[in-house]
This record gives sequence, structure tokens and C-alpha cells, in this order.
Amino acid sequence: MRRIAITGHRGLPPAVEREVDAALRAHLAPLDGGLIGLSCLADGADTLFARAVVEAGADLEAVVPAERYRDGLPPAHHPVYDALLARAALVHRLPFTDSTPQAHLEAGRHMVDHCDELLAVWDGRAARGPGGTADIVAYAQERDRPVVVIWPDGALR
Repeated sequence: MRRIAITGHRGLPPAVEREVDAALRAHLAPLDGGLIGLSCLADGADTLFARAVVEAGADLEAVVPAERYRDGLPPAHHPVYDALLARAALVHRLPFTDSTPQAHLEAGRHMVDHCDELLAVWDGRAARGPGGTADIVAYAQERDRPVVVIWPDGALR
């Protein structure tokens, strides 16, 4: 089984979200469900990936950065988060209470440390804070993990 983790932006515009969703599904399709997907299940790239993994019939592993992680997600995303978390074959809970940038950074590192490949829904720009997409990509590169960047040409956040 190939273990694939996701890192990526939240708050994608609808048109970008549709293109990213299609690209993620196209990347996963050749694996024919022979994968395990790791995701923190945040809104945006994490959820697009998690849904594609589940719909492909593959196992989903959730990484929960902190005890209060869900509280930091948009309230409208809570039902989606809860449903995906319930579908997870395995849940990795990190030892943080508050959903801080440090907890998010450690969650990203955990995924990289436990994957064969990192998918990055990334515009190529610097992280907006610790634990951002660029930080996780850099960590994966330091660990010699293959990184596949998915970002539609000309797309803006």
C-alpha cells in the first residue's frame, strides 16, 4: 500500500477548488484504491483529498493536531470534519491541547514522517505562518520524500 499525505491551502476559490479536486482524483486514480491517505481534514485541500481517498475505496488516516483542533475550523465545516473523522480507519491524535501553528506544524511533520509521498496543493509561495504548506513541503524535501505539487496554472488564492 502506498501511503500518501496531503498538505495544502484552505479557503480556495470555487473554480480553483474544482480544478484541484479533479487533479487530486486524477493523481489517485491509477492507484485503484491501493493507498492509504493521511489528512488533517481541514477545509480546503485536506478535505478534497480525504473525500477522494474515501470515494476511491481506500483507507483514510486522520491526523488530529490538537484536542481543540475542531474548534479552530470554520463552524460550517464541522459536519464535514465529523463525517470524515468517523470514516477514518485510524486516527492519530497529537499531544497538544490548543490548535496552534506549532501543533499544525507537528501534524504536518507527522504525516511526512509516515508517508511515501506528499501531495501539496500549493501556490509556491512562502507559508503565512508556522506549519503552513511551504513549511511542510520543505520538511518533506529535507526528508527526501517525493513531493507532487498540484496547483492550477494562473490560479490565485
